[in-house]
Amino acid sequence: MSCGGCGCEAPAGTRATASEAYLRGEPVREARELVAELCRHFYAQGWVTGTGGSITVKVNDPAVPLADRLIVMSPSGVQKERMVPEDMYVMAADGKVLSAPVAKPWPNKPPKCTDCAPLFMKAYLMRGAGAVIHSHGMETCIATMLNPGAKEFRMTHMEMIKGIKGHGYRDELVIPIIENTPYEYELTDSLSEAIASYPKATAVLVRNHGIYVWGDSWINAKTQAECYHYLLDACIKLYQLGIDWTTPEHGPLNSAKRLRSILSPEIPNGCHAAEASKCVVLDIEGTTTPISFVTDVMFPYARDNVRKHLISTFDSEETKEDIKSLRIQIEDDLRNGIAGAVPVPPDEAGKEEVINSLVANVESMIKADQKITSLKQLQGHIWRTGFEKKELQGVVFEDVPVALKNWHASGIKVYIYSSGSREAQRLLFGNTTYGDLRKFLCGYFDTTTGNKRETKSYFEISQSLGVDGPSQILFVTDVYQEATAAKNAGFDVIISIRPGNAPLPENHDFRTIKSFSEI
Repeated sequence: MSCGGCGCEAPAGTRATASEAYLRGEPVREARELVAELCRHFYAQGWVTGTGGSITVKVNDPAVPLADRLIVMSPSGVQKERMVPEDMYVMAADGKVLSAPVAKPWPNKPPKCTDCAPLFMKAYLMRGAGAVIHSHGMETCIATMLNPGAKEFRMTHMEMIKGIKGHGYRDELVIPIIENTPYEYELTDSLSEAIASYPKATAVLVRNHGIYVWGDSWINAKTQAECYHYLLDACIKLYQLGIDWTTPEHGPLNSAKRLRSILSPEIPNGCHAAEASKCVVLDIEGTTTPISFVTDVMFPYARDNVRKHLISTFDSEETKEDIKSLRIQIEDDLRNGIAGAVPVPPDEAGKEEVINSLVANVESMIKADQKITSLKQLQGHIWRTGFEKKELQGVVFEDVPVALKNWHASGIKVYIYSSGSREAQRLLFGNTTYGDLRKFLCGYFDTTTGNKRETKSYFEISQSLGVDGPSQILFVTDVYQEATAAKNAGFDVIISIRPGNAPLPENHDFRTIKSFSEI
């Protein structure tokens, strides 16, 4: 196969080898030039001074799958600001060196591939990365010293968190920390373990050393690296000012650090469940909020306004994505013989026909209370309009705001896990009859994490929260099957008994409460 525009032969098969023509071709040349340019740029930022740090990118050749593309890496022990394209190493997708630089006269050192190579390969192989950056920026080093025993660095409610893949302003950003070693290659196993343990992470900090950041392209990796450096620098400055960066309101540091005494391993017997937990994860329907509010207010509002919403927003990018997701779900429902599913005609049939079929499907999904991401996403967008127009107001049980405030004051982090979309969760808690309760919440999980009745979903949450063990998480729900799944994942579990909740099986062995005041 030939690469775009240059007519030279691209590497074939597993790309373990590549022709000389391809190695001299335009895609490889551009990748070499890009790495040299990035090294100069990052040197000016103070990230790769003293020959430290390194950069690697996949060769941009659309004719080759990303996993099979050649890799360009900067060399080791070289003045990064003086590098030229010819200084780079070119490797096959499996890490085999295909092209090495020619030795330069004294006082230059003999060429040597970066010591980061085995760590870079882990990001390529385990995360499907398109580029990886290793920085020695001072902020990445100092941040790991603020709490010498910490296994991770956490922050929330900072605008630049939005620049990290999969995160929003109100989300908690968790960066795993691994311990430094005398030689870079000795970090390979611990980096690999961190990547596996934190599936949503796009960076790993190395204590007293630096940071590894990866992305699906060099632009994504560079953007995230800049955001990580900004955020870590901001946290250091906040530390110097005595301000806590780990809580939504960023209050005085000392009051927030009361958490350390609460979370001491020597927790006295008889303490409440929440005080023995690092985190509390709450269900919504039947736990924080009456089932009747969801079934009698929220669902009918979405059902009654779906047609109006689709008509008024049909050409928006957001609604196009909603329709695309619904089409995929409906096709799956039709294959599985789900009652109420009807075919959606192609766009060529016209806007009205498409909307009519979508409305019929959505109404059927709502009636069946299907817990599917495409429906919940659309409902969230419809509810957003309702909250903006003050046609909707979130309802929670009267004991909920008090409990959230007390847990927050004690330094216990509270999260929401609901089948409703994360946007819908934020809307509900941001517009309650008790005011905006989002300041007491650290994050949100929905069905993109997994089905609430599957144990693996709770394992995923425990990995995202970065606790030492799942037993440090208290999960409160009204659904027996969810409680069982969470218990099987190692969570501490309490079942909420509220008006309108479904009856529980006899001899279920779970602790139950009728109010959060009992926790």
